[in-house]
This record gives sequence, C-alpha cells and structure tokens, in this order.
Amino acid sequence: MSAALAGSVSARADDHHSDNRGQRYYDRDARDYHEWNQNENQVYHQYVTENHKRDREFAKTTRREKKDYYKWRHNHPDQDRH
Repeated sequence: MSAALAGSVSARADDHHSDNRGQRYYDRDARDYHEWNQNENQVYHQYVTENHKRDREFAKTTRREKKDYYKWRHNHPDQDRH
C-alpha cells in the first residue's frame, strides 16, 4: 500500500512541474512552436479582442482558429524580440 501511495505523490509532483513549463503548440504553416505562457496568453486575449473572436481557452479552439491566431501572431511579434 505504501508503494501505491508513494507513486501517487510522485505523479502529483510531476503534474505540478509540468504545469510550470507551460504547453507548446506546433504551427504547421510556419514550422515552429509557440510556447504557451503568461505572455502568450495576454497576447492571445489581445488578438481575441481586436478581432472580435470568441474568448475561450486557446487549448479549446479549433485547428482553424489556432491557424488564424498563429498567422496573426507572426505579424505581431513582441516589441522586445528582434
């Protein structure tokens, strides 16, 4: 029983650790990855507002909606990136 208990504790620690790293999404058209973090989430909500899109979690958007966002995103890079 203690082995089962120890296994569940380590799984929770791994789950917590993976949450800190964020999620990466692959952009097929640009052949690059978009790392989903706090900054990307803010930019996504800016996109949603500016383009009058349905505001929901990015992970729940359709493939087409993701594609449209990636295209917009590549035309709107962060100001501090070169």
